[in-house]
Amino acid sequence: MPSRHQDIADDLRHQITSGRMQPGERLPSETVLADRYAVSTVTLRHALAMLQSEGLVEKIHGKGNFVRRPLRKIMYVGGWGTLDPWTAAGPALRVTVRSNTVQADGHLTTLLKVPMGSPLTEYFCLSLEEESPHGLARIYLPRDLAPVGVFDEDFAGQEAVTRFAVLGPPPAAVRETVCARPATPDESAALRISPTAVVLAITRIATDSTGRVVEAALLAFPRDRVDAVFTTHHVIDERQTQG
Repeated sequence: MPSRHQDIADDLRHQITSGRMQPGERLPSETVLADRYAVSTVTLRHALAMLQSEGLVEKIHGKGNFVRRPLRKIMYVGGWGTLDPWTAAGPALRVTVRSNTVQADGHLTTLLKVPMGSPLTEYFCLSLEEESPHGLARIYLPRDLAPVGVFDEDFAGQEAVTRFAVLGPPPAAVRETVCARPATPDESAALRISPTAVVLAITRIATDSTGRVVEAALLAFPRDRVDAVFTTHHVIDERQTQG
């Protein structure tokens, strides 16, 4: 037998999918909805969480719950680690960037192969369409490789920031590990998704010709907002072409 919060989610879902509630429309307050359905706010929030995880409702801090507008998907092109320039450069999509100096901890020391406490530059990048987040990137570089002037209009790497591409010198190799997992609390807050929502998580490691790790990037995309495309290149064994 469906629980009360499932019944409420079903009713709100029907109102949204039938068009009775329009994209961008603000839902009544949680208190008003709880009174309407004669349930506690805890039960009501469980119902809203279901709709948030389905991508039907978006909760904006300090403003309330809104029917989510249909979002176009962006494309992540694997191999060299970048958002597809055609979808990432659309007029409605923008990227906010924060930079910070951090010290390498246990996880980052493993990714970047540096001693504990090594100075790193962190770039926190969030892509948005209007006010709806599309993706999150935390990019780490050894301090001596960090580009300068990231926020300057004439910064040569500004396009790379916009596309979540490799920020440092052109790498000799890029290795990407991809998985689907629940969002972390920080990702849930930044992407405005339910804590139980699934994200496509990509860990990207770029190395130079000497094998030095020049960048480590941790990317997260809500599952309904990105397609990932990976191309396999056929490698010819030179020994087979000789003789």
